[in-house]
Amino acid sequence: MSKEKQRREALLYHAKPQPGKIKIVPTKPYSTQRDLALAYSPGVAEPCLEIEKNKDDVYKYTAKGNIVAVISNGTAVLGLGNIGPEASKPVMEGKSLLFKIFADIDGIDIELDTEDVEKFIETVKTIAPTFGGINLEDIKAPEAFEIERRLKEELDIPVMHDDQHGTAIISAAALLNALEIANKKIEEVKIVVSGAGAAAVSCTRLYKAFGASAENIVMLDSKGVIRSDRPNLSVEKLEFATDRKIDTLEEAMKDADVFIGLSIANVVTPEMLNVMAKDPIVFAMANPDPEIEYELACKTRKDIIMATGRSDHPNQVNNVLGFPFIFRGALDVRATKINEEMKMAAVRALADLTRESVPEQVNIAYDTTRLTFGKDYIIPKPFDPRLITKIPPAVAKAAMESGVAKAPIQDWEKYEEELHQRSGNDNKVVRLMHNRAKLNPKRIVFAEAELLDVLKAAQIVHDEGIAQPILLGHKETIEGLKKELDFDAEVPIIDPRSEESKEMRVRYAMKLWESRKRKGETQYSARVNMGKRNYFGAMMLQEGDADGLISGYSRSYPRVLRPVFEVLGRAKGVKNASTVNIMITARGPLFLADTSINIDPDAEQLAEIAQMTANVAKTFGFDPVVAMLSYANFGSSAHPHAQKVREAVRILHERNPELVVDGEIQTDFALSSDLANNNFPFSKISGKKVNTLIFPNLESANITYKLLKGLNNADSIGPIMVGLPRAAHILQLGASVDEMVNMAAVAVIDAQEREKRRKARMGEE
Repeated sequence: MSKEKQRREALLYHAKPQPGKIKIVPTKPYSTQRDLALAYSPGVAEPCLEIEKNKDDVYKYTAKGNIVAVISNGTAVLGLGNIGPEASKPVMEGKSLLFKIFADIDGIDIELDTEDVEKFIETVKTIAPTFGGINLEDIKAPEAFEIERRLKEELDIPVMHDDQHGTAIISAAALLNALEIANKKIEEVKIVVSGAGAAAVSCTRLYKAFGASAENIVMLDSKGVIRSDRPNLSVEKLEFATDRKIDTLEEAMKDADVFIGLSIANVVTPEMLNVMAKDPIVFAMANPDPEIEYELACKTRKDIIMATGRSDHPNQVNNVLGFPFIFRGALDVRATKINEEMKMAAVRALADLTRESVPEQVNIAYDTTRLTFGKDYIIPKPFDPRLITKIPPAVAKAAMESGVAKAPIQDWEKYEEELHQRSGNDNKVVRLMHNRAKLNPKRIVFAEAELLDVLKAAQIVHDEGIAQPILLGHKETIEGLKKELDFDAEVPIIDPRSEESKEMRVRYAMKLWESRKRKGETQYSARVNMGKRNYFGAMMLQEGDADGLISGYSRSYPRVLRPVFEVLGRAKGVKNASTVNIMITARGPLFLADTSINIDPDAEQLAEIAQMTANVAKTFGFDPVVAMLSYANFGSSAHPHAQKVREAVRILHERNPELVVDGEIQTDFALSSDLANNNFPFSKISGKKVNTLIFPNLESANITYKLLKGLNNADSIGPIMVGLPRAAHILQLGASVDEMVNMAAVAVIDAQEREKRRKARMGEE
């Protein structure tokens, strides 16, 4: 993607459909006059009076306990410098967004128009009663040190400057693990720190807290090695000044065990790496370009343990692993501060988590057979769902043990369940899906590429590295639209009707005729059909000229489905194909089936649909808990409609006893584990969180998913086709660009899974 195009897209993202990235929504009913009388006058007076009597009741009656202020004056915005408060607002909104999606904390961004330390401190102190915590961001050093120090001393709520401590916490966890792998002791290793800003100072202080020796640390700023005999050193630099008679990074790197980069790109050379000690640990964390390129460093030293700040390499030191979960733990015990004990607890929790077995969901997201503790995995991945249940409890316990928790947790099992529920509020399925597709992009046919929205989707999947698009349609029309979109990448464009495609068209027609000559297909009809893009695209899959197909934006589902079925048929052992929609809801993802194909499936078909849908859930890293839905509960009706669902459950229990599935059951009982447990404790899904819903017929499934989508603004991924021998997926008529991008990612993942199974079979043979 060109820089100009990226610029336009970024501006459009922030401006449309409404400016900014966050908003405030009510948490209480407000539809009646009674609701409003309770929310405001006169009812609101009652909590006010209670809080007046006991100030701590503000946590009981208001949202204070879950609100963090993200405060900056814009003097040190990453990569942009001193751009001022207004210009820093998009960054602070972004930080607030991360607080919400990773830890369900409401972040409110506040930009202060002052560089005066005293004014800054006084302003934050004045507004502090509104918030449960203060996250300081992008404030230049040395002012940042004084601002944080004073606010921590003078406020009774947690305060943290994430630029300092976030990087320190994540990198310290990575360092502890790297040292274990290298079989080195932190008390003995020689450490070089390139950079002397807020992050570098905080990192080095934390390493010392874990045992690093001051005599073994060399810190450098833009002038070179910070020596004790250098004049005019700040208090912070003087703290790390060395007595060694060296001046340059080249000298400092000789025999060093650890390099910590918090400076600028490309300051480390291969020659410097070569003079480091055995099994060197190199954290090149300058963003977006590290102090030495990852590939170059690994090529130079085979024994290197390497981390960067980038997501496209192993071992990303990413602050999002820390600040949301640290504040979550601090808020949940109403800590009066974030102290060293709490930060060190977060470090240990992150380091320990890396050594545990990685959930399959994480392995799937990163397209690896198994992530295991080692040189390429010394810190958890940002998408690891365990972060919210591991880091906050560790922080909360440290707050309690160090005496700064005003509301200690009594029931840790209940607390962990609450954290699980919070993680469900932000569904990470789409991010996981895109990330996984990017790891091994496949050739995806866009059969309707002459349409602007379809071409936009193809452009996004190309630019994002999700897939390698193949565009079907009139070449001149597509080329014209590409210019309009500034889509200048060279991607294949095929017009099935053109003279240029004649050889493929004729070959495909003969293949179609051979496979369907006893099903009414003539050579003439096969040639005619191969001039149609859906037939042509499906045959590209059949012949291995593409890996996946996306179509259906401009035509009804049955019209697109027919050529796909005729060309590809069903997968081996499958009697009926079906479709699954993944609904992104506040309670987490829901897998719904069959939403598009089978009008009134019988018991055998329902059982097959349920099994294939459960496999889809597993593909996306979820353990399926399947509810077979009906208007009845466990034999309460003798009507055939209920009986067929009951029979489907019997079939599933008999054929796949390991699958967690039960019914027939009504939707409300299925979605409430308490309701199910209280009324049907014998059920396999009793007390479990159902994530897969199988509907008794097409009407109920299709209506339900579209109601969820239309009324609750629930995002939908699908319909995902299951039961075909190739990765063909048909969109709903008029699908949005985002929906098409998501379906392209689904097609890529589908193709990846088929490739894995094919290789596994070949290996067995």
